[in-house]
Amino acid sequence: MTSALVVGSGPNGLAAAITLAASGVDVTVVEAGRRIGGGTRSSELTLPGLMHDECSAFHPLSIDTAFSRLAGLERHGLRWAWADVQYSHPLDGGAGAAALRSVGETAAGLGPDDRAWKQVFGPLVGRFGEITPHLLGPLMRVPRHPVGLCQFGLRAAAPVSVLVKRFSSEAARGLYAGVAAHAFWSFRSVLSSAIGTVLGTAAHASGWPVAVGGSAAITTAMANALTERGGTIETGRRVGSVDEFGSFDLVMLDVSPRAAIELVGDAMPARFRRSLSGYRHGPAAFKVDFAVEGGVPWSHLPSRRAGTVHVGGTFREIATSESMVVRGQMPDRPFVLVGQQYLADPGRSVGDVHPVYSYAHVPSGFTGDVTEAIERQIERFAPGFRDRILARHVQSTAALSARNANVVRGDIVTGANSPRQLVFRPRGGVDPYWIGVQGHFLCSAATPPGAGAHGMCGYNAARSALRSIGRHCADDSGG
Repeated sequence: MTSALVVGSGPNGLAAAITLAASGVDVTVVEAGRRIGGGTRSSELTLPGLMHDECSAFHPLSIDTAFSRLAGLERHGLRWAWADVQYSHPLDGGAGAAALRSVGETAAGLGPDDRAWKQVFGPLVGRFGEITPHLLGPLMRVPRHPVGLCQFGLRAAAPVSVLVKRFSSEAARGLYAGVAAHAFWSFRSVLSSAIGTVLGTAAHASGWPVAVGGSAAITTAMANALTERGGTIETGRRVGSVDEFGSFDLVMLDVSPRAAIELVGDAMPARFRRSLSGYRHGPAAFKVDFAVEGGVPWSHLPSRRAGTVHVGGTFREIATSESMVVRGQMPDRPFVLVGQQYLADPGRSVGDVHPVYSYAHVPSGFTGDVTEAIERQIERFAPGFRDRILARHVQSTAALSARNANVVRGDIVTGANSPRQLVFRPRGGVDPYWIGVQGHFLCSAATPPGAGAHGMCGYNAARSALRSIGRHCADDSGG
C-alpha cells in the first residue's frame, strides 16, 4: 500500500492528507504542537466563554471548491454563517461604504459610483464559478475558460492606484482600498489589484463566511474526514529531518520553503535549495483580540452589521501606510482589520459581551507594541470604543511566529505578494509543489494559490504527488 508522511497539521497539511487518503494512500500526519490546525485554531483568549479565532477568521474562497467537494466537511459537522454586511469601510464623520452580497445593492449605496462598481465586479461575479478553479491553482497553465479569466486579468494586472481611478467618490475608493490591502503590498505595484479583485468578487458571489463555533471547527471537521478515511495524526512530535521517519512513498511538507530545505537536507538538489532560499516573506501582523461590552459603536451604522471592517481612513491614507510597511517603516495610523464574527455566529459571545478580532499591518518582524495605535484607529471611527473594552489579548509578530512556525516574522499570508511571487510561488517551474526529491512536495500556503484556509494548496500538492506515482485523485475534477 502506498504510504505518505505529512509534516504539519495546518489546513493545507490536512487537506493534502485527506486528498491522499481518499485515493487509498496510508497517511500519517505529524504535528510539533499539542494542538492541530495551524492557522485554523480558536481559543478563549480574553474572557471565559468568548471564542476568538487565533489567525484565519473569514473564508471567502472555501465554498464549493474541488477540495471542499472531495472532503465533504459539512458531513463532519462544519457549518458556515454570514453577516448581513460582508465587509465595510468607515470614514470620518460617520460616512463610509459597505459591501453586500448583491452587486447591485452595494453599487446603489455608492451614489455616483454605482455604475463603476457594477462594471468592475458585475462581469466577474457571473463567471466566478468558471474562473476560481484557475485562480485556486498554479497560474501557469492553459485556462479552461479564457474569456472569464481575461476579464479578471484586465482588472488584476493593474496597480490598485490605477484601478481605483475608476471611482470618483471617497467612499468607493476606500471600499476598494480596504479589500485590496489584504495583499499586504504597495498599491503602486503591478498586479496589486489581483487579491482585492478576487476577494471583492467573492464577497458578491459566495460571501465571506465564518465557521460556526470558530475556525477550529474547520480543523475538527478535517481531522474527522481524515480519520474516517484511515489516516492518523500524531501531535507533540517535532521533526528535525524527514529521515527520522524511515521510508515513505510520499512526503508532504506543510512548512515554509526554508523549513523544507532544513527538513530534506542534502537530498534536495542545489538548484532547488537556491530557488527556495530566495523565497521572500512580506510585512507582518500585530494582533489584538478584545472582549467588548455591547460591541463596537461604529459611527458608520452599516459597519455595526459587518463581519469585517477595514479601518484606515481614505484611499490615500491606506496607500501611504501600506507602502510604509513594505519599506520597513511603521506608520502612525496603520491599516487595521477588525473582525466581528459573532454577528454571523452569536454563539461566540456571552450575553452582551462580544469577541472582537483585530490586527494591524506592520513591518516584517516589527518589535514594538501596536496596541495603542490599533485602539486609536478604531476609536477614531467608533467613539467610545475604549470605554467598552473589558479585556485584551495581545500577540506581537514574535508571538504569532511562536504559535505557528509558518508565520515567519509575523507574515500571516506566508510570503510577499510581489508580482513575481503572485505568479511564480514558491519558485518557477512546471510543478511548483515538487521540491526536487522523488516523492517530496511542498503543500503550505507558500504554494499556489496562497494564503487562506481553503485547503487548495494541500489539495493541489497532493494531486501532483499522486500523478508522480501514476495514481489519479479520487476527485479528478481538478483545482
